[in-house]
Amino acid sequence: MGTVYGYMRVSTQEQNEDRQLLALNEAGVAEQNIYMDKQSGKDFNRPKYKLLVRRLRESDTLYIKSIDRLGRNYEEILEQWRILTKEKRIDIVVLDMPLLDTRWGKDLVGTFLSDIVLQLLSFVAENERKNIRERQKEGILAARQRGVRFGRPIKPLPDNFDTVRAKWASGEISGTEAAGLCGMSASSFYRKAREKGTDIEEAEKE
Repeated sequence: MGTVYGYMRVSTQEQNEDRQLLALNEAGVAEQNIYMDKQSGKDFNRPKYKLLVRRLRESDTLYIKSIDRLGRNYEEILEQWRILTKEKRIDIVVLDMPLLDTRWGKDLVGTFLSDIVLQLLSFVAENERKNIRERQKEGILAARQRGVRFGRPIKPLPDNFDTVRAKWASGEISGTEAAGLCGMSASSFYRKAREKGTDIEEAEKE
């Protein structure tokens, strides 16, 4: 009888850590044997996952809540499944999909059925990820066409900027003094002055 492990993955945008942890606990996975990465599922370059794989031994069992917690890349999910079940010779239990339980149906039919379900679910997981990304691109494009601007809002120039800029441009004050009077950093002052068409080459030599 091997050791029972659990693996969880949450991205910074998701808030389902407790749901995954509860499911693993209910399945009988000890807290100290649960590994979690807070990282995207685009690849398997995750520290906790790699540590878990190094510790897995033949006859161990790995529980995951759903197939997309393992990853989101179709080909990489299949490759990791092969490594875990064929090379590491462990069992995998996907709690949300009872058919993906390698402890049962180890005959030819059971293995064939499990492989079909895995490939189908892996494809669906990756396809959904691509669809989400495409919908995001379409939403951003539509928003831009409506005039929506993305990124941090542009900070308005101080009321005294033009007056101070004129004094600086005429040589009455230095760039450092001008930036201080405007409550700006020197680099910001120079950049804004350049945007307004002021020649600052001499000032930047200060």
